[in-house]
Amino acid sequence: MTAPNPSRSPSHRLLPIVAVSLTVGFVLPVLLALGPASGGGESRMAGAALLGWGIGWGLIASLSIRLTPQGQRWARVPAAIFGVTGSALIALAPGAPVMDLLAWVWPVPLLVLAAWLALRVRRGVTGRSRWLLYPVLGVLALLAVGGALEAVVEATDDSRSTAGGELVDVGGHRLFVACTGAGSPTVVLESGLGEGATYWARIAPEVASTTRVCAYDRAGRGRSEPAGAPRDGAAIARDLHALLAAAGIPGPYVLAGHSSGGVYVRVFAAAYPAEVAGVVLLDAQSPGGATVLARSAGAQRSIGTLAGLFPLLARVGLVRLVLPAESVDLPPEAAARQHAEQVSARGAASFGEEFVHLGGILAAAGDLPNLGDLPLVVVTAASQPPAGWLAQQDRLARLSTHLSHRVFADLTHASLIESTKGAAASSAAIVDVVSSVRSGTRLDARDDAAR
Repeated sequence: MTAPNPSRSPSHRLLPIVAVSLTVGFVLPVLLALGPASGGGESRMAGAALLGWGIGWGLIASLSIRLTPQGQRWARVPAAIFGVTGSALIALAPGAPVMDLLAWVWPVPLLVLAAWLALRVRRGVTGRSRWLLYPVLGVLALLAVGGALEAVVEATDDSRSTAGGELVDVGGHRLFVACTGAGSPTVVLESGLGEGATYWARIAPEVASTTRVCAYDRAGRGRSEPAGAPRDGAAIARDLHALLAAAGIPGPYVLAGHSSGGVYVRVFAAAYPAEVAGVVLLDAQSPGGATVLARSAGAQRSIGTLAGLFPLLARVGLVRLVLPAESVDLPPEAAARQHAEQVSARGAASFGEEFVHLGGILAAAGDLPNLGDLPLVVVTAASQPPAGWLAQQDRLARLSTHLSHRVFADLTHASLIESTKGAAASSAAIVDVVSSVRSGTRLDARDDAAR
């Protein structure tokens, strides 16, 4: 009697089909999302990934039916579900509000599908093929659970609460602004990349003891609504100008910007010079700095490609897992709000979109005029600076003939805003400009050598 050939048994013929199909199901979504769908936003990149998964499941069904007696017809179900859903997302390209609504819908059907597939695999698949499929189904279940938990967490945290401020219509979308203190000139705080009004939790109260101070969230960040269109430097300046007017916050303004917020401050000052009384640049980016542009070019291209994936990763809780709450050195309540804003799908999407446009904003800002004789304080955090950063700070210190340049060797880019000492130094710089505007006196030249 001839012994059976294991290599010709149904389970052994099914194994390479499952292996190849799963490989296609993992590789093809990446290729589609980072290729044709790249830069198409969250919905199109999600659609491309789902379409790739659908093709992978479809291969299991078609190849097993054609080449083995163990035809896995059940695999047509996930193939159809993922394929149709992915095609619809690509074709319709719904915006963030629809994707927010869908976040409440898809986790339950996906979990049910994963459970149903596990039963079908257990009954209809034998040998090693089964153990290739189980981990995939486990991943689907984890994505469903993560998506459900993330939707609940985002809905129940208070990061969208407008307590302490207000939402103001600036023409098609509303921006959040919070003002405290009294007096003139009004200080307007402009945050850096990925930050919002909450980031000024240590500085705003200090400045409010001297004058009125307002912090706000740019479109799509924190509590502000998305604008629905790309925001370059000019659009950000128009938004802020419309916000100040609609909220009844009269000038003149002292503008204080941290990091890339310093570039937005420069754009605003150039667009509305009659309304700006003074400027504070807190470890700000240099608009025309060749080093900044060269250093950000590669990262900009990479993040531009991946920007649509950021909100997808946030929706299943992965951003929350990799970004610890302890990464921000702010007062506990502010740190919690800051973390909640950054790990949300809206925060992740806003960060990616803003970074994509930052290089162009920097390049365009290189042609902005100097500040003339406006009071200007440049505050530099000299601890652990990137290559060329200090030279760029020196260039910023030549923007005005009425200047104080303060360098702090023991402060970093983040601690200048987050730490108690850094916040004190930043607040002092802002208050000094306010005092100079009020009194009409020059900034104290002795501050130029502050360390």
